[in-house]
Amino acid sequence: MTGDAMRRFRSPVRQRGVAVITALLLTTLAITIVASLFWQQQVQVRSIENQRLQLQKQWILRGALDWTRLILREDARISRVDHLGEPWAVSLAETRLDQYVDNASAEAEASDAVLSGSIVDAQSLLNLHNLMDETKGTPDPVEVKAFGNLLSNLQLNPSLAQSTVNLMVAAVRKKESTQGTPAAMPDQSQSQPLGINHVDDLLAVPGFTPEIVEKLREFVIVLPAKTKINVNTAPAEVLMAKIDTLTSSDAAAILAYRQRSYFNTAANVKEVLQRPNLELGAADVQTNYFLVNGNVRMNRAALQMQTLIRRTNDRKTEIIWIREY
Repeated sequence: MTGDAMRRFRSPVRQRGVAVITALLLTTLAITIVASLFWQQQVQVRSIENQRLQLQKQWILRGALDWTRLILREDARISRVDHLGEPWAVSLAETRLDQYVDNASAEAEASDAVLSGSIVDAQSLLNLHNLMDETKGTPDPVEVKAFGNLLSNLQLNPSLAQSTVNLMVAAVRKKESTQGTPAAMPDQSQSQPLGINHVDDLLAVPGFTPEIVEKLREFVIVLPAKTKINVNTAPAEVLMAKIDTLTSSDAAAILAYRQRSYFNTAANVKEVLQRPNLELGAADVQTNYFLVNGNVRMNRAALQMQTLIRRTNDRKTEIIWIREY
C-alpha cells in the first residue's frame, strides 16, 4: 500500500477516534452538570427541612414556656412561699410528643420528638448584680465577701471576687465618663471594660478560666436587680456564703429540714438551728426570678433553650431574656 493510500486510510480512523473522545467528554460533562444540579437540589431540600425542624423546635419550646409561666402564676396565687416541694420544682423527664406542629409528618418522625425541661429558682444562686452598690456606684463589701466565701467553699481562689468587682467598677466608670459626650469615640487600640451581664462574662476577668466558670455556673447568676437568697432552695455552698456565720453543720441541718418541710419565714431558720442571734438579712422565702431550661430533640436535630422569667408581686410574669444553644 502506497503512502498516500495509508494516509487516506488512517484519516477516517483518526477522525472517528476524535469523535469518540469528544462524545465521551460531552457525556461526562453532561453527567457532571446533572449530578451538580441534583446535589444542589438535595442541599436545598435538606436546608428547607432543617429550617422546618428549627421552627418546629422553637415553637414547641415557646409553647412549653407559656405553660411554665402559667404554672408560676398559679403557684403565686396559691402560696407566697416558694420551696422545692411545689409543682414548679418537679422536672419534666423526656416525654415523647405524639402530635406536634406538623401533623402531616410520618408516624416515625413524630415518635422521635422528645421534650424535657426544668425550672430552677434563680434566687437559690448567688446574684453577682449584688456586688455593686447601685446608688453609690461602688462595690458592696458585704457582697464581695459573700462571693469570696463561695469561691472558698468551692475550693477556688477567693481573690477572684475582688478581681470581678474591679472589672465591674471599671465598666461603670467608663460608662459614666462617656455619658454626655456622644461624639467621643473610645480608643479602639485598648480593650474596653465590659460589665458582667451573664456568667460567661466572668471569662473577661483576669484569673478566670473556662473550667472555673463551668464550676461556678451551678452557684452564681446575674439578675437585673438586687435579690436575696431563698433559704428553701439555695444549696449549702450558697447558704454558707451569704450567711457569713453559718457553719457547714448548720447548712446540713437546713437541707435536712427542707427534705421533710419548708421554712414559712426566714426567721424560722433561727428556730430550727436554735440560734436566735443569727443574722438573716440576706435571706428570704419568696422568689421573683426563675430559670427555665428546655430541651427538644426531633430526629437528627436538637435545641436547648434557657429563659429567665421575672414574676412580679401581682402574679404577672415577664421574660427577661432567652438564650438558645
